[in-house]
Amino acid sequence: MEFGRVPVNELNNIDFSLPKEPAFNKTILPGKKNKNAKVYVGCAKWGRPEWVGKIYPEKTKEKDFLKHYVQHYNCIELNATHYKIYGERGIAKWNEQAIGKDFLFCPKMYKGVTHFGKLTDKPFLVTEFLRGVLAFKEHLGPIFVQVSDAYSPKRKEELFAFLKSLPTDLQFFVEVRHTDWFKEPASKELFETLHALNMGAVITDTAGRRDCAHMHLTIPKTFIRYVGNSLHPSDYTRIDAWIERMKYWLNKGIEDIYFFMHMHDEATSPELTVYLVDKLNTACGLNLIKPQFAEKKEGGQGSLFL
Repeated sequence: MEFGRVPVNELNNIDFSLPKEPAFNKTILPGKKNKNAKVYVGCAKWGRPEWVGKIYPEKTKEKDFLKHYVQHYNCIELNATHYKIYGERGIAKWNEQAIGKDFLFCPKMYKGVTHFGKLTDKPFLVTEFLRGVLAFKEHLGPIFVQVSDAYSPKRKEELFAFLKSLPTDLQFFVEVRHTDWFKEPASKELFETLHALNMGAVITDTAGRRDCAHMHLTIPKTFIRYVGNSLHPSDYTRIDAWIERMKYWLNKGIEDIYFFMHMHDEATSPELTVYLVDKLNTACGLNLIKPQFAEKKEGGQGSLFL
């Protein structure tokens, strides 16, 4: 993800602290721990050749990447569906890799709906997109709707009308990026509307756009897009802050947390995921799976999973 990227030499000058807990969240969380709360951790895509020999066995072919990905994570923020509408048959093949696992696919809505023209002019494309992703069946997680950086609150009536048209039996999260959405009164109206529609607000934590890490919960669930910087020291202190916030939310009764690891260079996403999961399991008494790295055999040939 390139959104919010800044030069490496500027990272030490950024205040990465997370905002204080919004007062609005107290009306969303019940105040006591939910014993059925679930935490999902994943990446944005499974098709990373840099992971071959790292968390995928040596010589793994691209067609087998997903088969191995589901051994290391319990969800995927599925960006592939943003670039193409996939039919039921193709998605069913992906879904086969998750059968028998507690694994969720969280598809991003097709950009032909969200990034070109009016949102409300695309009923056919929306129907076809949803027809495809429903093939994930019990492995379908929340769907997230992202509008472009240029989509401002001046188009709020269009956005709200579109969101109201979406099926109420599916879970949606919404990501806005235009800076005016994070200023009053637009932010208040956005979060209140999402709450009324039982939709979540995506939280995006990236270096160059601190306003997008808004911390608002509009439902007792959250969808976090964390963008690291190739294992820069700040990546770890930022994760530490997130551990504390997620622990707080879990203690206050949040139902579901979806945390997606992004990097400008995705090669090192598994390393930071391991750090996240180890700390989260310890702090919150969880037993989340994490990437298992391949151990090189003597002579550098082949791999053996630990």
